[in-house]
Amino acid sequence: METLRAVFVVCLALAITAVLLPVHLVAQWRRWPLRKTTAQTWHRWVARAMGLRIDIHGAPARAGGHGVLLVANHASWLDIVALGSVAPVSFIAKDDVRDWPVFGLLARLQDSVFVSRNARATTRTQAETIAQRLADGDTIVLFAEGTTSCGNFVYPFKSSLFGALGVGESDRRDDALVQPVAIAYTGVDGIPMGRQSRPLAAWPGDIGIGPHLTRILREGRIDIHVGFGDPITVTPGTNRKRLATETERAVRRMMSALVRGQRPSSAGTQNPLRTAHEES
Repeated sequence: METLRAVFVVCLALAITAVLLPVHLVAQWRRWPLRKTTAQTWHRWVARAMGLRIDIHGAPARAGGHGVLLVANHASWLDIVALGSVAPVSFIAKDDVRDWPVFGLLARLQDSVFVSRNARATTRTQAETIAQRLADGDTIVLFAEGTTSCGNFVYPFKSSLFGALGVGESDRRDDALVQPVAIAYTGVDGIPMGRQSRPLAAWPGDIGIGPHLTRILREGRIDIHVGFGDPITVTPGTNRKRLATETERAVRRMMSALVRGQRPSSAGTQNPLRTAHEES
């Protein structure tokens, strides 16, 4: 039965793709706003086909025509499906993801921003690209841990990733809006996940994408909670290390509440992080 379920989900996902892909390709070629809607619709339908039940707490921030940077924890490739079904988002991904089979194609189709974390010479260009995307009104997701976890806790956020976005650059002219987001896996087949079973949904680095994908497709319904914290206004000269700390604390608080079955309270701050212009 588990194998039959996996085959059924794959066939359904292919059918969904066959319906939406031609429309999405035309919209992407013409740069129509419809491309964001088709991407979100694909994630939403695929999530349902896979049996993902996604509960949302709070809502993505709106910035009056400007984009928002969503800063989230990262446990699995399922995070992408969950967030992609909730809002019309793009993702910041490592350069090598571009060449992954299937997932690389999907990342390109969703207008992902590919960054090299080792090439310092391209950091400025990457920051300018992301800044322009935000200025154009895009909502972009940054997985600030820089890797996936077991799903039971949040790794420290890497301030260097915020630096790659141009945070802390004193010559930036515009403010930006950053919103903490927590993603928690809480149940499977109606049974609550504990610390021992939560890694079922997680995708640690030592497991290949193929085996993990097969395992997920064979499972029944998976419950995912997504919590949106209060947005943080980032100004020119914001200290990126402090920003990383503030967003990490907010995500940790929401994550802790979600895995305990509680509704997270507002975890961010409405105040700009203006206090430090130097990066200590």
